[in-house]
Amino acid sequence: MTNLTGLGRTRAEQLAALLEERIRGLAPGDPVGTIDEIRRESGLARATVSEAIRLLRDRGVLAIRPGRGGGLFVADQGPVVRMRHTLLGVREDPSSVADAVELRNHLEELIDVGAARCRTAEDMPQLRARLDAMAAAPGWEEFVRANWALHEEIAALCPNAMARAVYLGTLGHLSTTAPHLRDTDAGAYRARRLRVHVDLVDAIASGDEAAVRAAVARHNTTD
Repeated sequence: MTNLTGLGRTRAEQLAALLEERIRGLAPGDPVGTIDEIRRESGLARATVSEAIRLLRDRGVLAIRPGRGGGLFVADQGPVVRMRHTLLGVREDPSSVADAVELRNHLEELIDVGAARCRTAEDMPQLRARLDAMAAAPGWEEFVRANWALHEEIAALCPNAMARAVYLGTLGHLSTTAPHLRDTDAGAYRARRLRVHVDLVDAIASGDEAAVRAAVARHNTTD
């Protein structure tokens, strides 16, 4: 397996990207291996490999079959997954980042209202932990990565599989870019963005759909 390098993404995200490239050459149902095989090949910790596999499972790329003869297999390439691959296929177009942001913003309310309807008390500590990671991020790039990880966690709670897959596709596309902040007032901007996300998670926790919509509006317009 190709060595992982510091591309501004977590090791799990980098491994997921490498595995997804490998999977694209396989057919639905083809075996990809086991967690232990990938761990030995990559040299990464089991927790890191498990996180990468979770990302690919949530994106509809991998299927996990338990028991004898089980392991990791290429998921059925249904319309949801093909749509996501279309999004990822336009990386070379400079305007595609702006397109992905616009599409994500349009889906944000649908995703977050769905999460508010379906969230349980057990889901909230993980969202709070993602907020803590944003607050503790040492730099702007790490802050943005933590932000995207929070939105992935929120999307996982939305019951609309089609919207979730397209939304995660936009995040997957954005995660291949290197975020930069040229604002001279970077500290204040980061604080505003963190506050917006705290308000969003609070609204999701409350289950108040009007509050979620208001929080999404602030999320999409706060600069």
